[in-house]
Amino acid sequence: MNSNAPTHDAPAHDVCAVGNAIVDVLSPCTPEFLTEKGLAPGSMQLVDEDQSATLYAAMAAGVEASGGSAGNTVAGIGSLGGRPAYIGKVADDQLGQVFSHDIRAAGVAFDTPVLKDGAGTGRCLINVTPDGQRTMCTFLGAANQLAPEDVDLARVADSAIVYLEGYLFDPAPARAAFEAAADAAHKAGRKVAITLSDTFVVARWRTELLAFLDSSTDIVFANEAEACALFETDDVEAATRALAEKVEVVAVTHGPKGSVLVRGGERADIAAEPVEKVIDTTGAGDQYAAGVLFGLARGLPLETCGRLGAIAAAEVIAHWGPRPMTSLKDLAGAAGIRL
Repeated sequence: MNSNAPTHDAPAHDVCAVGNAIVDVLSPCTPEFLTEKGLAPGSMQLVDEDQSATLYAAMAAGVEASGGSAGNTVAGIGSLGGRPAYIGKVADDQLGQVFSHDIRAAGVAFDTPVLKDGAGTGRCLINVTPDGQRTMCTFLGAANQLAPEDVDLARVADSAIVYLEGYLFDPAPARAAFEAAADAAHKAGRKVAITLSDTFVVARWRTELLAFLDSSTDIVFANEAEACALFETDDVEAATRALAEKVEVVAVTHGPKGSVLVRGGERADIAAEPVEKVIDTTGAGDQYAAGVLFGLARGLPLETCGRLGAIAAAEVIAHWGPRPMTSLKDLAGAAGIRL
């Protein structure tokens, strides 16, 4: 099997991502704050609007930044000089305007119709401990209302890879949109990638995720905990092999220990890029995916794809916020990778 970009005429987009359109609110906190609020360190949980408002009121002063896992990834692809697109739902409110402005400013094509009536734009409250670890409480809001009719099938078909956010497995309408996008991509001869997103997502939807990998997926991103949870094992190497038997390309991240990419009989072990000080790990996996997806869409060698992922992840953990603040294309060039 071949994981390179499809052999059609050059698509308009390298990657079209489908995800939860979220604005992140990032604040520093102590481990004691997490204990007091009953939050598991490093986790992501869904909360309702009232819970979100209560936690927000208790959090320290922080910063707001457009986020959402797949949104962060396509922003990274834009920073690499790629041609990304995004499908996600925001409300007709201030946060929705912030999200729309930010993603377009990152060079991403985004024109999903806004939600006129109903919940506000989704937001993720991220408490960051001094070691840079983030604990997330997400109110999906309008993002939860993404539906199949919001999927621009022509845009999906004109993208080398469609990238699906595992968090969309939670709400049924969004999962239907997810499946519509995957179907449109494959009908056009394109590739479908998915990120497993979170161990809690894997725990809730393990059977369905495994079925989706078998039927509809070419490329999978997971961290070691997610990969192990999917196959109910403590052996990350065994989990990686099991994933590689299901799909064309597997990328498993190991935090500061780097990552592993497998494509058939080919394997690339990628070292993490050095970082002077880890400030905030929010967006690390998202930016890693940006580098790898960009490389795959452009048909670059597997090791180069992994290096681009490592460079992008290192950039984002060195500052607050989930999206690049320095041109990833320039950083890749400085590392000897010509894009």
